[in-house]
Amino acid sequence: MTPKQCFERPQSVEWKISPGLVPYPDAVAAMEHRAAAISDGRSGELVWLLEHPPIYTAGTSAVATDLIAPDRFPVFATGRGGQFTYHGPGQRIAYVMLDLKARGGDVRAFVGNLESWIIATLTEFGVTGVVRKGRIGVWVERETAGGAVTEAKIAALGIRVRRGVTYHGVSINVAPNLEHFSGIVPCGLGGYGVTSLKELGIDARMAAVDTALKRCFAARFG
Repeated sequence: MTPKQCFERPQSVEWKISPGLVPYPDAVAAMEHRAAAISDGRSGELVWLLEHPPIYTAGTSAVATDLIAPDRFPVFATGRGGQFTYHGPGQRIAYVMLDLKARGGDVRAFVGNLESWIIATLTEFGVTGVVRKGRIGVWVERETAGGAVTEAKIAALGIRVRRGVTYHGVSINVAPNLEHFSGIVPCGLGGYGVTSLKELGIDARMAAVDTALKRCFAARFG
């Protein structure tokens, strides 16, 4: 996928990696605070890499019936776009707080660059990711036990833009417990599976994923 350049000038972007599991409400509060500071010119842009404890989040388009197991994990309504998704240990979350105004203001191009960023990162681990019209996220081919080839989701994305600044972001399944996804219809897309680097036979350390994310970021966002 050819990245669409949607920025007008290079930006100096801070990178932050949080150890342990960051509570979701704390992360949202921190993102909102940072996004406001970026909009006001008080802070620079930030990419924040972290993991959450097991939770389900409901985007602005979430359908109640897609929450199959409402009592399994904490459920948080969130202002990002999209539907229900799962976050948990072994999943790399990348929250992107970027000045979209300075990058041309094109939300669609920005989402395309997020997809391209994920695909390029997966390529560094020998995985071919694709995007499909009408199916948000990044997908890979996976062979079932019966030998059939299907497509499964390996990465999700959902953003919000406030006062010209983006927040929320993307998640890549490195080695999460995939059974945890069974409590929802991920992103409202029934009939499709969810996979991870680990399930695909790739023993990727989180630090290696972080290095690949940072290396592939510059070509798409400056």
